[in-house]
Amino acid sequence: MAAFDEVVGKLGFGLMRLPRAGEGEAAPVDVERVKTMVDAFLAAGFTYFDTAYVYHDGASECVAKEALVDRYPRESFTLATKMPGWLLKEPGDVERIFAEQLERTGAGYFDYYLMHNVAGNQIKMYEDFGCWEWARRMKDEGLIRHLGFSCHDTADVLDRLLTVHPEVEFVQLQLNYLDWEHDAVQARACYETAERHGVPVVVMEPVKGGTLARLPEDAAALLAEADPQASQASWALRFAASLPNVKVVLSGMSDESQMAENAGLLAPDSFKPLADDDRALLRRVVEIITSVEVVGCTACRYCTPGCPQGIDIPAIIAALNTQRRYKDSRADIMYEHALADGSARASECIACGQCEGACPQHLPIIEVLQEAAGLFDKEG
Repeated sequence: MAAFDEVVGKLGFGLMRLPRAGEGEAAPVDVERVKTMVDAFLAAGFTYFDTAYVYHDGASECVAKEALVDRYPRESFTLATKMPGWLLKEPGDVERIFAEQLERTGAGYFDYYLMHNVAGNQIKMYEDFGCWEWARRMKDEGLIRHLGFSCHDTADVLDRLLTVHPEVEFVQLQLNYLDWEHDAVQARACYETAERHGVPVVVMEPVKGGTLARLPEDAAALLAEADPQASQASWALRFAASLPNVKVVLSGMSDESQMAENAGLLAPDSFKPLADDDRALLRRVVEIITSVEVVGCTACRYCTPGCPQGIDIPAIIAALNTQRRYKDSRADIMYEHALADGSARASECIACGQCEGACPQHLPIIEVLQEAAGLFDKEG
């Protein structure tokens, strides 16, 4: 059976930005609200759920069990999760983590299993720990149905990986209209590389961590004039879903209204692909956005768990980007909210580099925090 024959519709429910039962990143996931969202997702006819060992500091896989696996027949949905290569330290870690994932989710097997962020220095890590050979054994045992990997790297690296690993059945790529021609992200080139290899694509960051749902006023006005009823995020989702080799577009939905909008937008019987005029309009939007340089953080939060100072790096970058783009008091308010939620100040960064090693966008985070400290920690 081909990799995505069991998947209905192009919308995937990414379990990484779930609603919380309280304020701040330390608040637990609101499982009852997630259950409501799962019910709505399945009722709309979609089937693809995506989690990972590290999402929500390890809680996401457990939430998948409580909100999905324990409540629906196993054959009524498909579940994807990922092996975190950067956490592999000792022989046996691969087997230990996988066993923990099976226990956390209660899924019995994974329909889709990915090596998580196979890029940069982590490429060798997956090889050193024998992850590919191990995954083939898990496929033979029926514990993994389809094998893939996620990747934040150049098209050349992706091409080498797909050449060396012909057993890979799909690849998960950061793909959105802002990154389509981005020199570093190379979204278009990566998409075309996967297409050339005959490997289907799962899209992550279609709205670029919310960036494409919060456009500058002049860019937002262009989209509103073209379609007053369409949200900014809907344009981004339609862009990704309109590409023929894209099989699933993941959305990290964090409330019921996002679920309702996205399910309606990508419903197989009503989805409206972008026309040439729409694509031209989005290119104009990109020109406006890129005229103001901001930090390309997607708020994936891979940088935060290992920060020895406890700095909420994505929240501080969001404040910095607001200052760069709008130059108003909202940036100071956002920064103070980050501190109130428990973050250390930007000026408390010790430049250890852990965050930069974990960042899939390869951002110069130390330099960025120094800029934020100069702006916001005026007495620091």
